Amino acid sequence: MLERISAPRLSRALPPAGPQRAMVLSSFVNRVGNGLFNNASVLYFTRVVHLPAGQIGLGLSIAGLIGLLAGVPAGELADRRGPRAVVLLTLAVQTATMVAFLFVHSWAAFTAIATLDLLALSANNAARGALIARIGGERPAEFRARLRTFVNVGVVLGTSGAAVAVQLDTRAAYAALILLNAASYLGCGLLLLRVPSCPPLPRPAAEGRWTALRDKPFALIAAVDGAMGLQYPVASLLLPLWLAQHTPVPRWTVAAVAALNSLCCVAFQIPIGSRVRTPGDGGLALRHAGLLFLLSCPLMALTADLPPWEAVLLVVPAMAAHSLGEVWQSSGNFALGFGLAPEHAQGQYQGLLGLSFDIGQALAPALLTTVCLGLGQLGWLLLGVFFALLGLLGPPLAAWAVRTRPGGAGALAGAAAGG
Repeated sequence: MLERISAPRLSRALPPAGPQRAMVLSSFVNRVGNGLFNNASVLYFTRVVHLPAGQIGLGLSIAGLIGLLAGVPAGELADRRGPRAVVLLTLAVQTATMVAFLFVHSWAAFTAIATLDLLALSANNAARGALIARIGGERPAEFRARLRTFVNVGVVLGTSGAAVAVQLDTRAAYAALILLNAASYLGCGLLLLRVPSCPPLPRPAAEGRWTALRDKPFALIAAVDGAMGLQYPVASLLLPLWLAQHTPVPRWTVAAVAALNSLCCVAFQIPIGSRVRTPGDGGLALRHAGLLFLLSCPLMALTADLPPWEAVLLVVPAMAAHSLGEVWQSSGNFALGFGLAPEHAQGQYQGLLGLSFDIGQALAPALLTTVCLGLGQLGWLLLGVFFALLGLLGPPLAAWAVRTRPGGAGALAGAAAGG
């Protein structure tokens, strides 16, 4: 696996000089900054600003719920005014909100700034998806998989840098992280100036404004993908709590499995993503992901019944299977999102996918901690079955969606022949 993610291989994975490389580098710079800030932000607000943890959680919940409102409208704006302009605007807002966090002294100010930041983030994700679709060439899903590889590397590097500030545990160290994150938004925007502005594509006269919201097959796919997105907090929230509270493994195992998750995603995103190109491939990818989660969840449950070192040995294949499922699911998301959306409405469709995902992430902590941790090993088994059933819906939903596109019957036949 280390061979797969060596520096020379990553260098070869970079697209040729041009808009795609500029997009990759801008995203990489941004995610290094995000990794620096996100992993130490709670400590800054509790230890420096002296806000109670409960108030921080409440403020972030309010901000997250309001932030959900921005995705689809921002995607529509990107379709009508051009995606790059919207992305640059959101980056400017996020730069300002990062700097503003340095001057927070109350819960009300924290909540207001966090709300503006998450509104900008939701809008950025929708417009950025539309921009990727425009510059991704004939295979935007494959380009998106390549992009995600470098994003993961950026997050890992940023997280490593944040560890230094956390160890120093001073106001100056935390402030440096915030300013570096703000600088990453500026750097991201400057690199995006090398990406063409991509003028908006004309909308058919007979088509209404909110195409994505009226697309029933796609809405169901978005709902399935959003529900399947519960797997992300499984790795970042549920498994660490499970290992710490219900297994005898050493505490360092939590950090080790998080690193394994990142390494697997970086190593396999391009090889797997390059194979998932059409909506039909995307439906199959969701099925593969569901079956891998069905394998990983029982393995994680079994760690509670084993001695410490045997549990450590078992959690490694469990996390490897989960990480491969994550890669298959994200690859399916890219192929379905880009492949089913009309070219003139990519922003709307990316916004709807983001809305469904964000709703799932908002509900995930309560669902996972009460159901899975509350039921113990039975909870893990039910979670695996839940993911598998969602995955099995992928192929028929993708086939239905393809049939409802213009020329859908021919496209479906071609996809079947290619498969």
